[in-house]
Amino acid sequence: MNTLETDIEIGADGSVRLLSPLPAWLKPGRAHVLMTVESVEEKPKRGKLTASPEMIARRESALQEIRKLNPYRDIAEPVAWQREMREDRPLPGRD
Repeated sequence: MNTLETDIEIGADGSVRLLSPLPAWLKPGRAHVLMTVESVEEKPKRGKLTASPEMIARRESALQEIRKLNPYRDIAEPVAWQREMREDRPLPGRD
C-alpha cells in the first residue's frame, strides 16, 4: 500500500480530478482509494472597489498634467498613424 497526498477538485457532476500529476508507481487501472476530506474555506469574495475622494482628485490632477503635456501633438493624421502602429507591432505566436 502506498500513500498519495494531493488536492482534488470536485466537479458539479460529482467527478473527482487530481490536481497533481500521478506518481510513477501508480499504474493505470483500478485502485481502491480512501479519501479524507478536510474542510477548505472558500476565499472571501472581493467587494466592489470604490475610490476615495482623495484618489479621484489625484487621478484628475494626473489627467490634467497629461493634457498639458499633449503627447499626441506631433500626429497630423491620427488614422494613418494608428494604421502604421498596428502594422509595425509584432503579434505573439506569429512569425
